[in-house]
Amino acid sequence: MRLEWHGDRVARDIRAGEVEGVGRAAEWLLGESDQLVPIEEGTLARSGVASVDEATATGAVSYDTPYAVRQHEELEWQHDPGRQAKYLEQPWLEGRETMAEIIAASIRRRTGEAR
Repeated sequence: MRLEWHGDRVARDIRAGEVEGVGRAAEWLLGESDQLVPIEEGTLARSGVASVDEATATGAVSYDTPYAVRQHEELEWQHDPGRQAKYLEQPWLEGRETMAEIIAASIRRRTGEAR
């Protein structure tokens, strides 16, 4: 019997899948959030970005306008139908399992487990 150890390669594949999956999950969250973000002129919606810090495999979704945080937090403000405050928090809370599966699927693809 012969045993070959490929632990380093497997670890690299897992890490690559993790980073890829975090990016895909962040993009998914941005897409979900974009469906809820308040729109008057569209500036807030256009400012949304998904990003990944590859060193820490950490994803982020952000909206970059001076009023993004206030729009997110003001529950009493009126919005067009289908648009709302908590436009980022709600999809994050409701989509945690989906995002975890996106990350897991990316790891499986990279490690060949899906085959």
